[in-house]
Amino acid sequence: MSVIAYAAARTSFKRSGSLLHRNWIAMRRAWVLIVSGAFESLLFLFAFGFGVGALVGDITLPGGETISYTAYVAPAILANAAMMGVLAETSINVFAKFKWMKLYDGILNTPLRPWEVALGEVWWALIRGGIYVAMFVAVMGAFGLLDSWWAILAVPACVFISLAFAGIGLTLATLFRDWPDFDLMMAFVFVMFLFGGTFTPVEAYPEFVQPIVYVMPLFHGIELVRGISLGQFGPMMLVHVAYLCALAIGGTWIAQRRLSKALYK
Repeated sequence: MSVIAYAAARTSFKRSGSLLHRNWIAMRRAWVLIVSGAFESLLFLFAFGFGVGALVGDITLPGGETISYTAYVAPAILANAAMMGVLAETSINVFAKFKWMKLYDGILNTPLRPWEVALGEVWWALIRGGIYVAMFVAVMGAFGLLDSWWAILAVPACVFISLAFAGIGLTLATLFRDWPDFDLMMAFVFVMFLFGGTFTPVEAYPEFVQPIVYVMPLFHGIELVRGISLGQFGPMMLVHVAYLCALAIGGTWIAQRRLSKALYK
């Protein structure tokens, strides 16, 4: 490119307030959202794990084992952090890129195909979720909440949880029509967080509520991470893994088809 052509392109870029420039600024500030999201989960840990835990004391599990309430709640909040990190990235942020930033309009002019776009978004969401998980596990270790070396496996388990919710987030990003639609998603997420076995064993709920809890995706993620963190392995762990695996495969398959339809319409 000649000096004149370069100068003309640069001037045009500045005058137009290029959409690409605004996208670049937004991406540079994305780390603020990532760090703030990670600290949100840590605040939950301090509020419920240590705050409420100081009032509750120890809790007896259905198997008869007694542990501190903080050790019981921490893995559940960790699983929730893995879910929230990937959901925020694949639903809200993808929706913004798709509807507002028009980022994918340029991508369509490259050899990339919709399933590759979906795969890229999933990988970035897993990185964001992994940052949440790494920060949370580091805090758990600092406060002595990792009682077993098996707890290290909670990190890949949380990445697996993030993968299970990535397809859901991408699918919702293509289904929703405006920002208020995300209020419905957050309401359902909040219900799963409160009643998915986060703060109390599911057996403490009324019998007619328990089947609903067992269907919730977050419940299986919580039970998987909690079992690994506490070193409690059993046949139900395979059920949790199978559920999340089916959710990851099915959700990603639906998401790439929905994204392909939305991009080429």
